[in-house]
Amino acid sequence: MSLENLRKNLSSIDKQLVEIIAKRQEIVSQIGEFKRTSGTGTRDYAREKDVLDMGRKQAKDVGVDPDLIEAFLKMLIRASLESQERDRVAAEGQGDGSRALIIGGAGKMGRWFVDFFASQGYSITVADPSVKNGSSTFKFWKDAGLDFDYIVVAAPLAVSGKILEELATFKPRGLIFDVGSLKSPLINGLEKLRKAGCKVTSIHPMFGPDTRLLSDHHLIFCDVGNQTATKAAKKLFSSTMVKQLDMGLDDHDRVIAYVLGLSHALNIAFFTALAESGEASPLLAQMSSTTFDSQLLVSAAVAEDNPHLYYEIQKLNKFGLGSLDALCNAAMKIRKAIAEDDEDTFVELMKKGREYLSLRG
Repeated sequence: MSLENLRKNLSSIDKQLVEIIAKRQEIVSQIGEFKRTSGTGTRDYAREKDVLDMGRKQAKDVGVDPDLIEAFLKMLIRASLESQERDRVAAEGQGDGSRALIIGGAGKMGRWFVDFFASQGYSITVADPSVKNGSSTFKFWKDAGLDFDYIVVAAPLAVSGKILEELATFKPRGLIFDVGSLKSPLINGLEKLRKAGCKVTSIHPMFGPDTRLLSDHHLIFCDVGNQTATKAAKKLFSSTMVKQLDMGLDDHDRVIAYVLGLSHALNIAFFTALAESGEASPLLAQMSSTTFDSQLLVSAAVAEDNPHLYYEIQKLNKFGLGSLDALCNAAMKIRKAIAEDDEDTFVELMKKGREYLSLRG
């Protein structure tokens, strides 16, 4: 057969694959509806394992790479879960016309919350300096009024702290929560809201604005003295598969200094070292290895993100210097071991790391 005919045959098979996937998604929707009406959870890990095991076995039987089939099936499973989660959120939506104000709603995480509330039937108002004034958009949040059932503060950290303090003077009736990745700059505002008798709590989504499926992601809830408010915030996410974690305000920032601060600093140090490598820089741009490429992928994502936000995460955390000191000390231990030909110490560092990582599963 000619190359053109072979390609036509391949295109025909690709078309059939798309049609089969479409039929699969129809069944997925029916399964999702059955789960909702029967009160069954969206995710079934045992079923997922059965699907993957079956796929790998069939792949071996027909001479196809099992890893390829497993990766393909995982994509289908993830797409199915995304679809079922969206349908469940919409079906169990608590909005019913209730009103939500998203301050900072034109930002990345702000837009995520706009979409999330809208999917549940809430009437959304966005307040953000980058939007034009309209029927449901305002440049200044005070112009939007405060008669809302929910007020979400999704502005930059330093700005959010001031907004929370100002909100306390107006004493809004609705539930108020921030989505800050740090709580140190927000504590004064949160405390003023609590003292003013407002329904206030604090959350931290441990996922990015491009996240479509909340399964395997964490959402931290920091109670600020109003358990009713925290419970109401948790209920907003009850129809999703997000993992809810409770954490104190001080504990939150101490942990985040490592979870975000340390990981960010490590990647910034990595690409800074590459960028300042002098004559080796052009050659490094052409090099590739498994570990190097993996680190480049993560570092590239960090480099493309908002540098001002990353600076805030480092600077505004009162525990931030501790994790940076730990990083510097670790680097110096490695350097000292190499400089002094101390292989035993180097090996011990790797053993300790392996033991720690094994505890994380």
